Amino acid sequence: MLPVRILSAKKLQPNQRQYLLNAGFAVVEADFIDVIIKDFAVKDVAENLIFTSQNAVKAVVKKNGSKFLAGKKLFCVGSKTKALLERAGGRVEAAADYAEALSAIITERYRNEAFTFFSGNLRRDTLPEMLKDAGVVLSETEVYETVITPHKINAAPSGILFFSPSGVEGFLKENAIGNAVCFCIGTTTAQALSGITANIVIANKPSVENVIIQCINYYK
Repeated sequence: MLPVRILSAKKLQPNQRQYLLNAGFAVVEADFIDVIIKDFAVKDVAENLIFTSQNAVKAVVKKNGSKFLAGKKLFCVGSKTKALLERAGGRVEAAADYAEALSAIITERYRNEAFTFFSGNLRRDTLPEMLKDAGVVLSETEVYETVITPHKINAAPSGILFFSPSGVEGFLKENAIGNAVCFCIGTTTAQALSGITANIVIANKPSVENVIIQCINYYK
């Protein structure tokens, strides 16, 4: 009997890949997106900074150094983004798993304060629209660009691990889902597959590790 073939739509860390191999899966990895740090200038920055991705943190720290975060109140989406900010010496005031939840925290507790949002070119409108609708003062600086990098996958996988809507887009440019089960890091990524497949399993926590756990549990 052939092993279950899993495709990860981004390169995994060695320990993440090992989880799948230990479960007896054949694993293929490909990056369907690339991230390019933009040449941006930071000026008139608020005391409250918002990061909704690790890429934004990496871009800001690379451009301005970790001292830039000192003394600022940091708001972020995702446990990995929070950990990255803290490793850079920043103090995270509030974090949430999704942009909607972070927006709710800010509008409820920090409505009268000003914020700067560091974003990518494909960012969703959810957070800025919710904050502006609530009257929160918000400026935005685009610090990185996500570029679609399609690849043709020759052997059809049994399952596909997706970590972003742009990863879904990159995969679909050269490949079809077919009968594969799609394991998605969150609801936004799953929405990118709407009308394409109903074979979707959404992680109950938006982390790479939880996507892998959902995949292992599904096949075991």
